Parts: sequence; C-alpha cells; structure tokens
Amino acid sequence: MKLTFKYCLAAGAFILLFAGTASAEIAVLGSGQTLAIKGHRLIDGDRIVLELRKGGEVTCDKTLVEKILPDEVPFKEPEQTPVATADSVAAVVAGPMEMGPYGEIITSVAQTHGVDPLLVRALIHVESGDRPTAKSHKGAMGLMQLMPSTARLYNVRNPYDPKANIAAGVKHLKSLLDRMGGAVELALAAYNAGEGAVMKFNGIPPYRETRDYVSRILSIARPGTR
Repeated sequence: MKLTFKYCLAAGAFILLFAGTASAEIAVLGSGQTLAIKGHRLIDGDRIVLELRKGGEVTCDKTLVEKILPDEVPFKEPEQTPVATADSVAAVVAGPMEMGPYGEIITSVAQTHGVDPLLVRALIHVESGDRPTAKSHKGAMGLMQLMPSTARLYNVRNPYDPKANIAAGVKHLKSLLDRMGGAVELALAAYNAGEGAVMKFNGIPPYRETRDYVSRILSIARPGTR
C-alpha cells in the first residue's frame, strides 16, 4: 500500500496503531512511545522495517527502536482515541533527519515509487541545499538538480516547480535503483556521475566528488553510515 505522510503531529503525539482485535507485536520506541505492528525485519544490518497494521511500512535506524515485545493482550481501541498514521510514525523514527518544507511532497512521491523518503530528502539537501531555484554551472535545475535532458525525459515543463522537480527526480532515482539492482550506493553514484561512469568502473567511480556525494547523502539519510 502506498502511504501519504503529512508530518503535522506535535512531537508529543500519542502513537498507537491497532487494527481491530488482531494481535502481533508492540514496538517500543526510544522516545518511550509504543506502536502496535504486524511484524518487523532487519535490513542492511542497522535498519529495521516496521510493518504497520493498517498497511504499509516504515523504515528507520534500529537504534530508534528500543525493543519489540509480543502483543499478548489484543483489544479494540475506542473510536475517540487518537489513532496514529504513518505520518506520526515517520515523524518519530526519522530522528535527526528533518523532512523540511517539502516533506509532504517528498514522502508522497517517494512512497508512490517505492523509494525511501529519507533518501530523497537527503539527496535534495546535498544537491540543492533545499533551494527550489538552484541552478548549477552545468545547467542542473531545481531541488533535485535535474539536467535539461532529464527534465525533457519526464516531461517537466517547469523544473523549478518543487512538485514537478521532485516527481521527476524520484522517478529518475527509482530507474537508477532498478538498473543497479537496488544498490543504493551505485544508484546515487549514477545520479551524480552518470550511469555510464558507474558501468565503466563497475562500481562507484573513483571521483572524489562522487564518493563524497554518496557518503554525504547516506550519512544524512542513515545516521551512523560512513
């Protein structure tokens, strides 16, 4: 299921998500809040995926989840009790990486195309410093620094429009992820240096700019990554 986050809950929001009377697991977050989930799994050794009971998933650094407990006492939450959405979950597990003014667009588009919203957010920060009017000396434009050829490929009429720019940039990133077999580091390298350079060197090109670029994005999107 594709989810749309709005990031409008206050930091102290009450986070509980139950579906009917089904029981599964309870995730205890580092903030002390709890979240009822269907299940969980680890990826890449330091990331955890929480499967939400009403559909969808949230991925975060495993250090943000204190523990996972069995949900042994199923119950139905009263209708008047605030029910958390993926918005509030993401706001908690996002940690130090703030989604910023374009968070709603980023998350909606990223979820639609199956890309990690935090990865997109980090890429935008590194590419343009969050400036929708940014333009490089090479002609890259907007938040995700679309090259003219990329903008044409995705029929972007105004590359400085945040929504259009992010939509095209995420589609491009997703296509690179698919062609790189899901390898995030290679997809980011291809976004920066071009797919041809990655193929030529059979990995991240030995360009200092590209290596720093990949490292910076991953360190922002995935705290603790080097």
